[in-house]
Amino acid sequence: MRYIVICSILLVIVSVIAVPSIVVVLSTYDTNRVAVNQSTVLRGEDVIIRVYMHETNQIVSMNLEDYVKGVVAAEMPAEFEVEALKAQAVAARTYAVKHMVIFGGTGAGEHPGADVTTDHKDSQAWYNETKLKEHWGTNYGKYWSKVCTAVDQTQGLIITYQGEPINAVFHSTSGERTASAKEVWGFDYPYLQSVACSWDQLSPRYQDTKEISLAELEARLGTDAGIMVTAQSGGSAGVVSIIDYTDSGRVNRVRIGSKTLTGLEVRQQLELRSANFSVKAASDKLIFKTIGYGHGVGLCQYGANGQAKQNRDFRQILTYYYTGTALKNIYGS
Repeated sequence: MRYIVICSILLVIVSVIAVPSIVVVLSTYDTNRVAVNQSTVLRGEDVIIRVYMHETNQIVSMNLEDYVKGVVAAEMPAEFEVEALKAQAVAARTYAVKHMVIFGGTGAGEHPGADVTTDHKDSQAWYNETKLKEHWGTNYGKYWSKVCTAVDQTQGLIITYQGEPINAVFHSTSGERTASAKEVWGFDYPYLQSVACSWDQLSPRYQDTKEISLAELEARLGTDAGIMVTAQSGGSAGVVSIIDYTDSGRVNRVRIGSKTLTGLEVRQQLELRSANFSVKAASDKLIFKTIGYGHGVGLCQYGANGQAKQNRDFRQILTYYYTGTALKNIYGS
């Protein structure tokens, strides 16, 4: 994957009059914004994204499609069906376009001058050639070719709602039903609703069990939770009680010791795989059993692969997980 390290400020705007549309070549530092829903046609090879490499603390410029290939390779198992990889490619490209300054996005937030970051905690993961060769080993050639096919065959496609790029969030494994954005983050998007997902049951991340001692529980949640005091008076069984659930079946609120927490807070503080969990007491510890992996909103990756195995194409997969959306090609083709 070829890229150029940013070393100087260069503004180049080249406009070529064509019939019947205008082709705009966007350079690395072109600050002119282009609306996704306008008639301007972009040339794919000239659309540049600025990526903050969190491991090296550098901003690197690269072609948007090359960036998408690195994201798909990092975010989804290359063993997956090609149609699932295509769905991931379109979601990754949409996420990027949504954040790119030239398309009206706000960029990478804490990293001025960058559109996105490679830190998966804040953005999408991205792997370069060296990391992919380490990750895939002798399968590098086969897997890279497969990823390139998925990206090339969806070139320029993004997911839109009412003409605008969506927040194309995704996760590994839903646990048979995705979550809505409202129940997880508190704000509602009409295209990020809860939908049934029975295709992810074969995911290796479908179920997980984690044991946490009462002492560790108190260390993570704080002594003000009164966990040890509660356990001394009522045993470990009295330490935790699930209060209610969200519409998608995830834990909404849970009482642990003297604290009432949301399921999302428990997932984060106890590093559980999801907020879809049950819990039981055993002597001096609690045993958490989780279903699914990730926040559960948007595209379910293992669900997408399951759908692809049933001969559903990437368009059907995307419109299923992102309610009421449509695909648009930013290059105009």
